[in-house]
Amino acid sequence: MRIGSVLLVIWLLIGTLAGSQRHYYDTGSTNCAKAGTILVTILAGPLNYVGVNPKVSCVAPQPSK
Repeated sequence: MRIGSVLLVIWLLIGTLAGSQRHYYDTGSTNCAKAGTILVTILAGPLNYVGVNPKVSCVAPQPSK
């Protein structure tokens, strides 16, 4: 169990590094799609370096008038 936890933390750190290299954490407007893309990039971990470039698109419903 301990080795699995260490591997999970390393996996997520590599995904965080990939998001940083793609400048996903720069300040600016954050919307549903950007937050989702950041999340799946972190979860993809080392797969980002073998060609995986996850993107998320989402549309939030507009309030009624």
